Amino acid sequence: MLLAACTANRVPPPSTDIDEALVRNDIRILASDDYAGRRPGTAGEDKTVAFVTDQLKRLGMKPGNGDSYVQQVPMVEITAGKDAKLSIAGRAGVQPLSYGKDMVIWTKREVPAVSLAQSELIFAGYGIVAPEFDWDDYAAIDVRGKTVLVLAGDPGYAGKDPTLFKGNSLSYYGRWAYKAAEAARHGAAAVLLIHDAGPLGYGWSVVVNTWTGPQLELAAPDSHSGRATVEGWLTGEAGRALFTVAGLDYESLTHAAARRGFKALPMGLKVDGRIDNVIRRFDSGNVIALLPGGERKHEYVVYCAHWDGLGRDAGGAVIDGAEDNASGVAGLVALAQSFSRMHPPPDRSIVFIAFTGEESGRLGSRYYVEHPVFPLEQISGAINLDRLHIGGRTRDVMVFGAGNSELEESVRGIALLQGRDVRPDDEPQLGRYYDSDQLSFALRGVPALYVKSGVDDEARGPQWGQAQFEDYRAHRYRQVGDKYSEDWDLRGAVEDLELYRDVGLRLANTRRFPRWFPNSEFSGNRAHALPAD
Repeated sequence: MLLAACTANRVPPPSTDIDEALVRNDIRILASDDYAGRRPGTAGEDKTVAFVTDQLKRLGMKPGNGDSYVQQVPMVEITAGKDAKLSIAGRAGVQPLSYGKDMVIWTKREVPAVSLAQSELIFAGYGIVAPEFDWDDYAAIDVRGKTVLVLAGDPGYAGKDPTLFKGNSLSYYGRWAYKAAEAARHGAAAVLLIHDAGPLGYGWSVVVNTWTGPQLELAAPDSHSGRATVEGWLTGEAGRALFTVAGLDYESLTHAAARRGFKALPMGLKVDGRIDNVIRRFDSGNVIALLPGGERKHEYVVYCAHWDGLGRDAGGAVIDGAEDNASGVAGLVALAQSFSRMHPPPDRSIVFIAFTGEESGRLGSRYYVEHPVFPLEQISGAINLDRLHIGGRTRDVMVFGAGNSELEESVRGIALLQGRDVRPDDEPQLGRYYDSDQLSFALRGVPALYVKSGVDDEARGPQWGQAQFEDYRAHRYRQVGDKYSEDWDLRGAVEDLELYRDVGLRLANTRRFPRWFPNSEFSGNRAHALPAD
């Protein structure tokens, strides 16, 4: 009789299934206007860091930074006045460019004001120096003290030539941050990039929302180090107009810039500009939590997502950042819950990190890999969650940066068990692997995954799925429209989280560390040869 009573009262262990209700509730909270767009250095950050810390603590996660859940990241905020000026002088006179409409400029130098005076304008093609591709856009010209004008993307995509760089796939050198850094390495006073939605994948409104208002950077003892005096974007129309004013043919020169042997050339124009700044220093927080492992608890699997958003748009409206990236942080918490219910725990310890400053150039993850709490050589792999899939189940899984590491083999095997196919990014020219926090780990030699649902919606097919993604990119990405809705379908997000969990669990319970594939740009010493930005 007593045995029967004990059996009847036995409570089954909590499920390790991904809790959709938890994901939905956390997105709803983090994407509410109360969090004011989760911009670092604001009251929105304070609420966000406290909320994420409380959620991980509630699940039994240990502090990840000694006895603290927070790693402080020193930042500087530089806000350019809306009266920033840029003008181009040539034979036809002086052409002023309108801030926000024709151009957006800023400085990452921690000074009250910067200016350009009669700075010679140089067209430097794609602004790339890549010895491994036998390419040097600066080989035949001295740009010290001058203003460099460069194109978006890289010659492989632009020239439709599979033998150049990575062909139709954007290379590391096609990124705007690299181009700005390379111009500074050559002593340029300023660098201006011509906006082109084709290789960039986003419109001018994204440029305005991202690069106007307060700009963040990691605080450094020498804030002048590695930065040009002025950095900025020109609209495609404004960029083309400069060639016309200079009496140069835009089409022929941009085609020439995509071929080997191109020589940078002076445009016969002078640049004047001025930016007045407001400067503020503060510390922002990476939230770090730990689930101690078993047999190999001093080796680690990292899950990460960035908690930060843009705050407000140029008009002052809150950008809630529901998909980007309240959804990823909610997924991070849901994964922590699932792992916390595993008994025994995985062999390797699991680390959960919510990074700050991703929207400003991966600041939190860049700081972490320079000041790692858990040694990088003991991290077997990192899995990044940046914008979960909002929608139903898909028949496919997309791997960004496909062909990089053996982690992709685990993705393929687990996706197969889910009844899904794995395929590479269908827009490789956008180089989305370089856009988020997994890049910081990859550049330091840690195999890192960036995987999402594809577009082949199980119920409505690939054309419908692609249309949904394009609608998001046009109307919500880094815009006020990125809001949470109660009618969101999260079945696809849950299935992706199950995939992330199982890839990480397999990684945690195997003895061997995954390897980079030999042809990956991050294998061996290749990553260390890539120039920093």
